[in-house]
Amino acid sequence: MNSGRALPRRSARRFRALLPAVAVAAALTLSACGGGGKSGGGGDTNFVTNTGGISTVPVAERRPVNKIAGETLDGGQLDVADLKGKIVVLNVWGSWCPPCRQEAKHFVKVAEETESQGVAFVGINTRDANKGPALAFEKDYGVPYPSLYDPMGKLIVNGFPKGSLNPQAIPSTIVLDRNGKIAARSLMALNEEKLRTMIDPLIAEK
Repeated sequence: MNSGRALPRRSARRFRALLPAVAVAAALTLSACGGGGKSGGGGDTNFVTNTGGISTVPVAERRPVNKIAGETLDGGQLDVADLKGKIVVLNVWGSWCPPCRQEAKHFVKVAEETESQGVAFVGINTRDANKGPALAFEKDYGVPYPSLYDPMGKLIVNGFPKGSLNPQAIPSTIVLDRNGKIAARSLMALNEEKLRTMIDPLIAEK
């Protein structure tokens, strides 16, 4: 028995091709569909303050997100960079996630109430193998805003710079200020009150 024998060439290629997907899946299962989590996103995050499970960043310490763009659940195209000038609420969710269902009605309500104040909501749908259940979720809860379709979590892993606040659970919510910079993060399901505590200070910023 030769346990040290190299994989056949075809098997080796297949193994290497699977590695990125495995890495993404591992990142997403770190705190999948759970509450709580670390207050930082890796690297030096001493600037982050954490109150009631919501982390915030002082204006001078905020960092822009990387490119977050792609196909939406309804088949359109969306680039978060095009929303610069608005406060952007990014909500990571999955149709299979009970806490996501718990917070959905609160997100719908706040999205509708704050639209006239320059707030845009964007979902990032993840780990739904096909769009059907996610589209049914949006219909059931009357979700009025678009969601990027990110079944393998590539936008989640690559969209946020190392050392910044980034999604580490499902659901996660990241709020960007009007300059497209990361201002607040939650790693738990939110009700209307907690969601408002993330958004209202940014609305008041000049």
